[in-house]
Amino acid sequence: MPACPETERFAALLRSLKNRSGLSYEALAKKTGTAGSTLHRYCRGTSVPQDYGSVHRFATACGATPDELRTLHRQWALADAARTEPGTGTGTEADADVVEGVEGVKVVDLVDSDGAEEPEAVEPGAADPKAVEPKAVEVGPVRPVRQGRFRLDQFRQGRFRVVVIGAVVLTLGVSAWALTTDHPSSGSSGGGSAADGRLLFSAACQPVVAMGQHDACVGEVQRLLHAKGADIDVDSDFGPQTLRRVTAFQVYSGLQPNGVVGDATKKALYTSNVRMTVWPPAKVRQHIRAVFTDAPDAAVAIADCQSFLDPLHILPNTNGTRNWGLFQISDLRLRELGGTPRQALDPEWNIRAAQRLWSKKRDFHDWPNCERAVKGAATTAPAR
Repeated sequence: MPACPETERFAALLRSLKNRSGLSYEALAKKTGTAGSTLHRYCRGTSVPQDYGSVHRFATACGATPDELRTLHRQWALADAARTEPGTGTGTEADADVVEGVEGVKVVDLVDSDGAEEPEAVEPGAADPKAVEPKAVEVGPVRPVRQGRFRLDQFRQGRFRVVVIGAVVLTLGVSAWALTTDHPSSGSSGGGSAADGRLLFSAACQPVVAMGQHDACVGEVQRLLHAKGADIDVDSDFGPQTLRRVTAFQVYSGLQPNGVVGDATKKALYTSNVRMTVWPPAKVRQHIRAVFTDAPDAAVAIADCQSFLDPLHILPNTNGTRNWGLFQISDLRLRELGGTPRQALDPEWNIRAAQRLWSKKRDFHDWPNCERAVKGAATTAPAR
């Protein structure tokens, strides 16, 4: 089956970056720590990475700009959401990929069953006349990609074919956030060194520590967060859990909650008195039941579905907004309730805010993605 539109657009962006970089799959595999056959499948649209870290490493290796990285993150989120929907076809081997409305070059990025790479790009009319002509399959057009800032300079407007040669038989290898720092920074404005106990300000660490990194600097961030009471694994992998904890720490510290560790966040990690100790799951359940007296089981199920009962759970949305806390209250709802992100991370406030939303219609329509969880609990409130 052909990939769904969101997946095809995501794959088109990856192909564009790869072609612009001039790097082979073998070279990109060495730079990103992800198998070349896996990267090939991402670019074909037959697989969507389960984590954004592998996407970030790929794009960075290809020289993506900050605007392109933001656009790619949004498109990955859409493709990842579509991947779980039945009937999308994502994850299967497609015979051809067709994108309409994307500026484009005819791409033939291939990896054979032994991992050897075939020629990576074929311009119209540039095919080797001695080569065996593979069978081309044309798939119907997909709606145009509407990424305002993403410039796909190597694609022409219009409909084109992508000819796929060979079969990729390697199993998808899920990357484990293995980004390494090849060129450490010469230092940052905060000063300090590993010798004085401020590793993040030493020459060993980049000016910004961010998602996708895997090194001692990430481990230092995690260690400092753990020392402030955060529930976090100290494994030197900057993944989703670390992103959430860094963002929560920034909210607690009154910093811009951007989820990356720059100079201001580094300084606060070393000097602030912030404590990130939160309620354990048992206390969260107990308090939710005490507040949602008419639908206690359903309310607990909703919170568990939304945040795994983690008061500091923060989820970024593709439009740049965020959802906050136990009941994942959105920025929009937060404004309507007159609250702030700092309040939303307070379990007491978050639970009572969720009860206010529920009481408007006495249902959980504000949490449609957790419908199954509600159906599995007693949801019927007494008639009044």
